[in-house]
Amino acid sequence: MASEHIKRAGNAANNAPLRPATQAHYHRQPPEEADALGTQTWITRAANFVVAISKVVAGSALVRDDHPDEYMLILTPGAGATVAAGLVRTVSPGDALFIIPPGRSTVTATAKGVIARVFSNRATDLCAQSANVSTYADGAPEIVPLVPWPTPIGGFKLRHYPLENYREPQTFGRLFRSTNLMINAFEPITVPRDTRSLSPHSHADFEQGSLSLSGTVFHHLRTPWTPDMSAWRPDEHVEFKSPALLVIPANLIHTTRYTGGGPNWFFDIFSPPRIDFSEKPGWVRNAGEYPMPD
Repeated sequence: MASEHIKRAGNAANNAPLRPATQAHYHRQPPEEADALGTQTWITRAANFVVAISKVVAGSALVRDDHPDEYMLILTPGAGATVAAGLVRTVSPGDALFIIPPGRSTVTATAKGVIARVFSNRATDLCAQSANVSTYADGAPEIVPLVPWPTPIGGFKLRHYPLENYREPQTFGRLFRSTNLMINAFEPITVPRDTRSLSPHSHADFEQGSLSLSGTVFHHLRTPWTPDMSAWRPDEHVEFKSPALLVIPANLIHTTRYTGGGPNWFFDIFSPPRIDFSEKPGWVRNAGEYPMPD
């Protein structure tokens, strides 16, 4: 998505070879985990974050024991769940975002649906399970390392954000941040994107996850030319049917097009949180709970 602090298409390309983009089409690939009730989970990583997509059935529990830091949970509409962390327990009918504190947590599905969990790279067990683990075997030195932001106001605790409470179109999407992650939960979209106002851009030193949880989107990808012609790649125009995830590497020019017939519901994922977005008044909906670094 467009921003004042992104490298625009047409700028000088970085001469380093690009890391491959990860295209995770979950309806085409086998899950990394499956439980006895029939819930299936797919796991995909980036340099600083890990995404776990679960197609759940009622009664299935997604458990983290002694988790080292915060993670985010997205419940799609109708994907109800009981979320427990420490001594706190919250029931949600779905269409919600949670920030889960460190320690033990359990997400118990109360209905069939799709649940997404987004972790930092401190979830080393999930990093190792990821379908694309080999893509990051070198540690991704081109990416700014994740340094946690300050402790939230009131300390670490279970935080629940029903997304229906954040529908006023006052800002660029609906941004939420934790100490280690930032997610933009866009409003569901039912009309095609104007092809005369796309936003091709790239990021110099961080990755973006583009997570689709409803509908179909097209991602348009362009690898910048370098002096080494053998590294040139043709443009890609890839259809993603939900649920799906694209991990966009640094310096890859990209833009997204939704074609209508939705609703199309997608999320942008960043780690660490973006300073440029955080500096925009009103953009981060829970900014009052999470201080920025000095």
